[in-house]
Amino acid sequence: MSVPAGAGTAARDPGSPAGAGTAGSPGAAASPGAARVRRMRPWTPWAFLAPYLLLFAVFMVLPIGFGFWTSLHEWDINVPAKPFVGLSNYAELFDPSSVDGSRFWTAMKATGIFTVFSVPLLIVLPLLVALLMNGRFRGRNLYRAVYFAPYVLGVAVVGLLWRFLLDGNIGLVNHYLGLDVQWTTDLPWAWVALVGVTVWWTLGLNSVIFLAGLQDIPRELYEAAMVDGAGARHRFRSITLPGLRPVTLFVVNSTILASANMFGQSYLITVGAPADQTKTAIYLIAETGLRQFDMGTASAMSFVLAAFLMVASGLVFGAFRNRQAR
Repeated sequence: MSVPAGAGTAARDPGSPAGAGTAGSPGAAASPGAARVRRMRPWTPWAFLAPYLLLFAVFMVLPIGFGFWTSLHEWDINVPAKPFVGLSNYAELFDPSSVDGSRFWTAMKATGIFTVFSVPLLIVLPLLVALLMNGRFRGRNLYRAVYFAPYVLGVAVVGLLWRFLLDGNIGLVNHYLGLDVQWTTDLPWAWVALVGVTVWWTLGLNSVIFLAGLQDIPRELYEAAMVDGAGARHRFRSITLPGLRPVTLFVVNSTILASANMFGQSYLITVGAPADQTKTAIYLIAETGLRQFDMGTASAMSFVLAAFLMVASGLVFGAFRNRQAR
């Protein structure tokens, strides 16, 4: 079979233009498009992130920035003049002799008391409930719904309901238990009421989260441990707890943040009584900004509280990271 003159030499000629003999090859036709795709690729993630970044900037970054700017001023919403005072609002909070400082740290103490007593209960009790609900028995879906049901109620409903139930004069709790306890005005019963109501209200959410984590642990691990003769306590310590570590980290951190931001229960049940001993930091911030119209001091209080919560979250993450490293 004869070959046209120059057909082979043209393909082998080093001096011929690149791709002259392969003009119809797929690689040559796709290379301009591939170059265009490579030029567009760095912008593609930002195009998809743009809606979220816009919403995040509008509803998070700008309010935080404006709040910090407000904390640097004597900001009364009823007065047109809002003089710049620098860090004076923060300095006042750390001055024990100032009125705002003493009130703020009393509220921070109340926040700490509530957090210390509520967080352990909102971790241990939901875990126990989740372990029970993870078993196989008749009507378990009904029990799950019963435990979760209070969480769907709003804080206003929960607060008003328990305010009447715990009333020292006409409350049903004292009536049926035969007690004479002022649950909403005396210490330590006011704390018992606030912590108890909060645990009853939010226990279902943490239980569902723990239950989801339990169902994500492979059953084969438990079966292998039982074959090896491991008891229930050993299986719980060696399989359940390590398997729940990511879920526990989330539950602990979110529960601490939620407890430190408690407002509705104190506002509706105890109204800060007695003598503002149950008035939490969020309660005081709302009162300072929305009743006394001192937005500058309220903003400074918010940032100090946020700093404490950031430190607390960092300690929680650090504790779980160190435990996992071991």
